[in-house]
Amino acid sequence: MKSKHIIYTGLALMGMGAMVSCKKSFLELQPKGQFLESNYYANPDEAFAAVIAAYDPLVTETGGIDNTYSDPLGALNAASDDCFAGGGSASDVTQWQVINNYTLTPAQGPQNQFWAINFQGVNRTDVLLENLPKVPGLSADLLKRYTAEGQFLRAHYYFDLVRLFKNVPLILNSLNLTNVYDQVQATPEAVYTQIETDLKAAIPGLPATVPTSDGGRVTQGAAKALLGKVYLYEKKWADAATMLKDVNTNYGYKLLSNYGAIFSPTNKFNSESIFELVHSGTQSYTWANWDQFKSNIYTQMIGPRSYTGPIYYGGGYGFNPVTTQLATALKGDPRYGYTVVNIDSLTKATKTSYSPSYQNTGYFIQKYAPVLANKVTTGTTDLNWPNDYIEIRLADTYLMEAEANLNGGGDQSRAQTLLDAVRTRVGLASKPATLQNIYDERRLELATEGHRWFDLVRWGQAPSVLAFKGFKAGVNEILPIPLNETLNGTKIKQNPGY
Repeated sequence: MKSKHIIYTGLALMGMGAMVSCKKSFLELQPKGQFLESNYYANPDEAFAAVIAAYDPLVTETGGIDNTYSDPLGALNAASDDCFAGGGSASDVTQWQVINNYTLTPAQGPQNQFWAINFQGVNRTDVLLENLPKVPGLSADLLKRYTAEGQFLRAHYYFDLVRLFKNVPLILNSLNLTNVYDQVQATPEAVYTQIETDLKAAIPGLPATVPTSDGGRVTQGAAKALLGKVYLYEKKWADAATMLKDVNTNYGYKLLSNYGAIFSPTNKFNSESIFELVHSGTQSYTWANWDQFKSNIYTQMIGPRSYTGPIYYGGGYGFNPVTTQLATALKGDPRYGYTVVNIDSLTKATKTSYSPSYQNTGYFIQKYAPVLANKVTTGTTDLNWPNDYIEIRLADTYLMEAEANLNGGGDQSRAQTLLDAVRTRVGLASKPATLQNIYDERRLELATEGHRWFDLVRWGQAPSVLAFKGFKAGVNEILPIPLNETLNGTKIKQNPGY
């Protein structure tokens, strides 16, 4: 792939909070420039821009300590048994290669992106929450909603951090150069308690629904879904089941009858979408816009290389080829063709061609593929794909509620109903609602959507399932702390095994 490397200056814990970019809406993501926090928050419009800036790290496509390409799906899929790293060679996007074969070190791995971008989000939400009450002319209703959005976002960033690193500082106020080096890691329990606190505080201030023009902004359903997921990770089974049942029954979400339509860029904010990360293809980005991309570059990354057929864009980079294990598990399942494409078979049948990527299996991700029908006509094609990423969707919350009920001795019949609903939607027969069947269903339903690695770790199955990739029990359940964060006088301690 093409790349651009810029030296990152300043400690990642600072989160780049003094300067933030803003966008004109949640759907049209045109950057407007930068502002200084010290002279901002002077009116309601500026407060709204700061809210948008707090969302921004969710959809960043570049950044981190080394300012490289940073979409999380690439690393998470490479870490799982769904995909390999792929790309042009064993050194192409090295941070994905080393998590694929579990040779991570504090100096090399996707932790540089995950740590810095999530702490950027933490810092922006801390600054936002400190300053919102001081904004002249901000109505009580807007103060309540913006505050709730900030609380949700801080919880979201910390949930990613604690799952990925376990041992992270808990920072609830904006930092400066006099105190940033004094930060120490909190216990995971303290971080989870704060995540719960923020989400519980956020829920009453959020709207039940938002119009399409505000698509991507958090709702009550999204906050409750995230809280239910947090409870699941904490093994608070009854709390998880109760919260997720609320989401699954009281907010009007519905499973789509057409599984493939979930992922279409022409079907954004559909009835199954609970929390969706928005990407726009209308920005006319070129390589000169590094650090501004809000389109879906991951779509470009996973396309087949030098494909000559009529279906996919021919300039893909060949990352995250699907493993034969996943392709085999899906064969015969109606979701197969919407999840995986066999480019080997396709090119043979159509007398076309492509160039195999590193670790090529012939199978590629279909859910976010660079389909020519979605290609935009402005800017550099590689950088302007419009595919959204639905981070939380209804089938996911159905299966999480079923899992919580089974683990906690809750409503077994409801667990069966939920599992049946997910399977019936794609024309599959009922299976008994056992934990293993729930685990299997999550893999097939949510394949390549970034959940699999987290699921394997929390189920305790990662050491066995990922042994073929070199996963080391007691080490690789979490990532190393970035090397720069443990140097230069900080109090951050490296994770065990690294």
